[in-house]
Amino acid sequence: MSDLKICIIGSGNVATQMGLALSRKWQIVEVYSRTEASASVLAGKLGCTFTTDIKNLTDDADVYICSVKDSVLGDLLPQKNFKGKILLHTAGSLPMSVLANYTDNIGVLYPLQSISKARELDFSKVPLLVEASNEKTLSVLKTIANGISNSVYDVTSEERGMVHLAAVFASNFTNHMYDIAGSLLADSNLPFDLLLPIIDETASKVHLMPPSKAQTGPAIRYDRNVIDKHLNMITDERMKKIYELVTEDIHESLKDKK
Repeated sequence: MSDLKICIIGSGNVATQMGLALSRKWQIVEVYSRTEASASVLAGKLGCTFTTDIKNLTDDADVYICSVKDSVLGDLLPQKNFKGKILLHTAGSLPMSVLANYTDNIGVLYPLQSISKARELDFSKVPLLVEASNEKTLSVLKTIANGISNSVYDVTSEERGMVHLAAVFASNFTNHMYDIAGSLLADSNLPFDLLLPIIDETASKVHLMPPSKAQTGPAIRYDRNVIDKHLNMITDERMKKIYELVTEDIHESLKDKK
C-alpha cells in the first residue's frame, strides 16, 4: 500500500507529529485546519496543499485522519462527503461510532503518548491502539499503524476509553503534580531541576516493579508528624486539600494491599 493517499484533518499536537511520521511512508495530499496560519505551517512540513474550508478538502485521498477537538467533530464532518473513503479519528475517549454517519469504513488510530508539536517524537516507540468497522478498513489501518509504530494493539472503544482514563492519571495528573512541586520550589527561589533525579528514579522503578512496591514517603507510613508539618507549610487551601486527599489515598490503598 505504498501508493496510499492520506488527508490530515487538524493541525494540533497529534496531527503534526502523526502527520510527520506518516509522511515518511506515504503521500499526505492535503491538510485541513480552521486557520490559515496553522494549516500552512503543517502543510509546509508535510509537503502538501492545505485548506481552511472542509467542504473544499480534496476527494483525491484514500484515508482521512481526524485529529481535532472532540467537540468539533460533530460540526465539522457533516460538511464533507466521505462516502467510500476510510475515515479515522485519533481520540482516546471518543467511541468509534461517532464516525458512523459519514461512511461505512471507519476506525480509530489512537497514539498512547503525551504529544507536543515542539518536541521531536520517535513514533516507532508510541503504542497505537486501533479499531475498525470492517476487515477491509482494519487491514488498511493496521498497515498504517505498523508502518509508523512497533507497538500496535487491537482494542474496543470501551477498552480504549479505560486506557485513556488510566493515561490521564499516569501522565496528565502526574505532570500537574510536577507543576505544583515546581511552584513550591519557586516560592523559595529554588530550581525545579533539583527534582529531576527523583522524578527520573521513580519513573525508572515502575519499569521494574509494580507502582505500589515503588511507593515511598510519609504517606505510606502515615507519619503524622511529617504530614502535619507539610500541611502547615502549605498556604494555598486547594493545594492543602490535594495533599491531604492523596496522602490518605496512598495510605489506605497500600494498607489494603498488605
